[in-house]
Amino acid sequence: MNTSFEPDQVRALTFDVFGTVVDWRGSIIREAQAFGARNGVTADWVAFTDQWRGMYQPSMHAVRSGKRPWTKLDDLHRESLETLCERFGFAGKVSERDLDDLTRAWHRLAPWPDVVPGLERLRRRYVLVTLSNGNVSLLVNLSRFAGLRWDAVLGAEPTRHYKPVSEAYLGTARFLDLQPPQCLMVAAHNDDLISAASLGFRTAFVARPTEYGPHQQTDLRPAADFDIVTDSFQRLAEQLGV
Repeated sequence: MNTSFEPDQVRALTFDVFGTVVDWRGSIIREAQAFGARNGVTADWVAFTDQWRGMYQPSMHAVRSGKRPWTKLDDLHRESLETLCERFGFAGKVSERDLDDLTRAWHRLAPWPDVVPGLERLRRRYVLVTLSNGNVSLLVNLSRFAGLRWDAVLGAEPTRHYKPVSEAYLGTARFLDLQPPQCLMVAAHNDDLISAASLGFRTAFVARPTEYGPHQQTDLRPAADFDIVTDSFQRLAEQLGV
């Protein structure tokens, strides 16, 4: 733990969700495999999943840059899925209803094993909120599916800005009537934490070394002097004295 960090000054923990809280990759692979079996289509569903996630940042860039108006993540995911249907050769072979259901697979992501007990422990002392690029309905459905209890669902859609735009972070703090140093950003991604820290947030790096699969090359270790470095929400609670 950073020696200058004082946990008692923190009022709220703000959480990245995809990858930090939930195992999006394993969950989407399973959902895509089931989708293929139901619809009689075959594909390399691991590659399909990785490519779908690979379209995540580029799809948000047009919104961040102002090239297109605010568009929620569910709609961006669906647009990306249409492209993948063409790329993987099953465009026109499945119904719109089935594509809608596959888009909603992002609402049905499993949490990492340490998450639910860790959050229950952390909520004894702190306000717990999302600070995610997911839209509100996605995060509400996901949280109910995964058994995640938040005090509020905040982030991109309430602020109308995708991370790492500063307003996504600062607007979330304002919704809580808190100053950035009273918020601890919890994430498995260096770039997210570096952006939050530049705005005055305190930071906790939680390593998720298999988020991108067994051969992950990124975010294996902290890239900056974050306030807390750990590998589970249970250990995060320990370091915060909960």
